Amino acid sequence: MTAGLEFRGVVKRYGANDAVVKGLDLKVEPGEFMVLVGASGCGKSTTLRMLAGLEELSEGQIFIGQREVSRVAPAERGVAMVFQSYALYPHMTVAENMGFGLRMMGLPKAEVAARVGRAAQSLQLEALLARRPRELSGGQRQRVAIGRAIVREPEVFLFDEPLSNLDAALRHQMRLELAQLHKRLGATIVYVTHDQVEAMTLGDRMAVFNAGRIEQVGAPMDVYARPVNRFVAGFLGSPRINFLEGHAADGMFHTAQAGSLMLAQAGPVHSVGLRPEHLRLVAPEAGWGLRGELALIEHLGDTSIAYLRLAGATEPLAVKLEAAQGQVLRPTEALCLQAEPRHLLAFDAQGRTL
Repeated sequence: MTAGLEFRGVVKRYGANDAVVKGLDLKVEPGEFMVLVGASGCGKSTTLRMLAGLEELSEGQIFIGQREVSRVAPAERGVAMVFQSYALYPHMTVAENMGFGLRMMGLPKAEVAARVGRAAQSLQLEALLARRPRELSGGQRQRVAIGRAIVREPEVFLFDEPLSNLDAALRHQMRLELAQLHKRLGATIVYVTHDQVEAMTLGDRMAVFNAGRIEQVGAPMDVYARPVNRFVAGFLGSPRINFLEGHAADGMFHTAQAGSLMLAQAGPVHSVGLRPEHLRLVAPEAGWGLRGELALIEHLGDTSIAYLRLAGATEPLAVKLEAAQGQVLRPTEALCLQAEPRHLLAFDAQGRTL
């Protein structure tokens, strides 16, 4: 059984301090994989803990399906949570860890064994059921923690930074496994992370948090391509987006000293954002573009990241190039860059996307 959920005007305060979650409104559809993403301290984990019943709401309501659960005990909400720490009992086997919660609920041994068996098969843990946590790798321990949640057959799965303790290779593997698991179960998942790669690759939709508020909700690639403001544009992308200050006139955006770029729209443009993959090198004698000199280049195998020093700019401009292009560039070389007008993100003086 799976259910959707909804936050309505949810606020969380600690004592007389400012609210850490400020008027949260968010709806998650049944079977949706929703990712809450943001920097540390932005309120995303507190939001998840309120949904789980581990934190009380200061204001507002939470619904799971048609049922309001704002004051319902955690065990009665129909959710199962997977934490950053695996929290496995070291003296128990994998099978005993996975079935512990079911035994505490008083389920018959046969039912516990059947549920554990199904979850173990889904997570490829059948050969490990007799082992103890110390005999498992980090990825295997995380799968056991996920299995412990699956056996409860909840309406909603909650994940709080579940991959942050794993190395890069294991994180990649577990992302694939989580995506496949979601397809098999068709479950509603709310997943908290500070890692934009996890947010972009796992979520059907993602909610970008900033200082206790949601800045934008949408499909990952839609949010990446059409951010609502400078904060969202700057949060997503690696290398991060380039921001340039200046002014618009006659269909062009003019920087202070580094050159000009064509604009796709009119309006009170105060700054523009350019993603590194949207910039291209052109001949130095081009009539318009950004002009600077090569400060540094990183060779990453199939691509290179060049950093240009622009006159009047406080930060270098990052440009993503094909490896062959990067190989021929030399330090302090004078370069000119252009971008198609449709790729420029234009912002007003308040940082809102125009």
